[in-house]
Amino acid sequence: MTTGTDTGVAQPSDRLLRLAEVRHRVGLGKTMIYAMIGEGRFPRPYKITAAAARWSEREIVAWVNDVKDGFEGKRRKV
Repeated sequence: MTTGTDTGVAQPSDRLLRLAEVRHRVGLGKTMIYAMIGEGRFPRPYKITAAAARWSEREIVAWVNDVKDGFEGKRRKV
């Protein structure tokens, strides 16, 4: 679900995503995701119980957009 903003750009809702959904969206496995979290290169999950962690959909979408644009400033020309 998206919501409008003053700029007219649609923003994703801030759902909490399970690891399986995060893996599907970013195309990485659990081990790589947690390794990148440890290196500070991937959004950290929110612990909602002792046994459950969830990721912010907005943070995952922003991370994917950063990856597409390039971490080293190699922005694509559209």
